[in-house]
Amino acid sequence: MHALVITEKNKPIVVQERAALQAGKGTAIVKIYAAALNHRDVWIQKGLYAGLKYPIIPGSDGAGVVVSGPEEWVGREVIINPAIGWGSHSTHQDQQTFQILGLPDDGTFAEYVKVRLENLVEKPAHLSFEQAAALPLAGVTAYRAVLTRAQLQPGEKVLITGIGGGVALFALQYAVALGARVYVSSGSEEKIDKAIALGAKGGVNYKAANWGQSLQELAGSFDVIIDGAAGDGMDELLNLATPGGRVVFYGATRGNPSNLTARRIFWKQLNILGSTMGSPEDFRSMIAYIHEHTIRPVVDRVFPFEEGEAAFRWMDDARQFGKIVVKIK
Repeated sequence: MHALVITEKNKPIVVQERAALQAGKGTAIVKIYAAALNHRDVWIQKGLYAGLKYPIIPGSDGAGVVVSGPEEWVGREVIINPAIGWGSHSTHQDQQTFQILGLPDDGTFAEYVKVRLENLVEKPAHLSFEQAAALPLAGVTAYRAVLTRAQLQPGEKVLITGIGGGVALFALQYAVALGARVYVSSGSEEKIDKAIALGAKGGVNYKAANWGQSLQELAGSFDVIIDGAAGDGMDELLNLATPGGRVVFYGATRGNPSNLTARRIFWKQLNILGSTMGSPEDFRSMIAYIHEHTIRPVVDRVFPFEEGEAAFRWMDDARQFGKIVVKIK
């Protein structure tokens, strides 16, 4: 089979021939029709991720058709849940067994991938393979952050930062479907306008001076804040939260904050919630939510298989609004 392979740190991804895969007990072989990028894949290419090994076939997100495995699965159109070995607690992943497809195990940027049966779910009929491939990692991360951890309610006011990225866009779509009042931030006015077209009430550019004050003037304070950046903007997010509010952090792309006003947390009785990926229950609930609300993931661009390196560079340049997909079939 052909696969897109990262051969070593800071090298372009290349097409290589790999040995055919064989299904074993409790596993299936999925013919991949489409796979989607996450920042994780670019970080692996740059050598900026834990547990690195090369060569590796990256890719956590994928959708396709089961071609080998238990008879009742063969022929099914499926989406792959990339969270492996979550463990027995819905509250958190097992720190010893949890891993994400695409490292250390070869991932979805290949014609075929070997997957555990418990990590397969049937593809919602209203989604194309490209849309379905865009869903798994970012979709379940957003679902857990918005609905499991924050427990967002209809009519509540929510701020979603960094709109344009996959997780943030799914969070926007879930919150709008729920009937929440959604506001966003971005470093791009164009992305804010696109978010408003998807149902956001408004947004501000976080590159502007006094962006927090601008948000307060626009919307007041927020019942729920969903953020994947942290960094020095974290203190302003605590300031924007309403007393008793919930602030969910699913990432820290801007690193640790250099300054944090702790009294904002205890005096306002804020709930600071961490969230990573999602449990098997989260994934199944997300698929049901996608079905119920006929949600279609936002796909920014689809690259042909042979242009895998171009897809990586497109993500690295932060050009996208939505998910970047590679068409395999």
